[in-house]
Amino acid sequence: MLANKYRHIVIEGPIGVGKTSLARLIAQRFTAELLLEKPDENPFLDKFYREPARYALPTQLFFLFQRIGQLRDLTQRDFFENMVVSDFLLEKDRMFAALTLDEEELKLYNQIYQHQSPQTSVPDLVIYLQASPQALIERVQKRAIPYEMNITEAYLSQLSDAYSRFFYHYDDAPLLIVNTEHLNPVDHPEDFDLLLNQIETMKGRREFFNWSE
Repeated sequence: MLANKYRHIVIEGPIGVGKTSLARLIAQRFTAELLLEKPDENPFLDKFYREPARYALPTQLFFLFQRIGQLRDLTQRDFFENMVVSDFLLEKDRMFAALTLDEEELKLYNQIYQHQSPQTSVPDLVIYLQASPQALIERVQKRAIPYEMNITEAYLSQLSDAYSRFFYHYDDAPLLIVNTEHLNPVDHPEDFDLLLNQIETMKGRREFFNWSE
């Protein structure tokens, strides 16, 4: 059973790809604990999307401290008492920082990251969801979250490229790379079952799931 094989699953991918929705579905199916990012709590996020250069550093630092706090709370409890499904890796925070901060800001951010980042357990499985920038912008516009309406396709394209580079080198945990262009596990139960079967039957450290209709 998947819940016995993987006690800690992380869903990752760029904005709009559906990682949070998929994390909720998996957690619901296996009665797992959810550990989700909380972008609504970041008071700088809306300002960042309108004025990226001005608000990149406070936005990034808020997310860094928020994620560190969530993971510290988790590690202080019996981590493996229940299955945990999360929609973020702490390590990806540095990827966002490198994408959005200028040189001096990035130096400061890295100093803070190295000083503050806790020792965290490595996930049993990371699921990296991919989609084209065009698909991402359509999904962002469809869900119509107010603070996301200023996100541009150019930014999502940069973000997608950054994620591709990040996971090209990622080897900390088993990785399943899922192309979601023609796979909709959130809205289509049959697609969700296909994905669960792919997870269940994973044997290697890195696998690709590219479903075509």
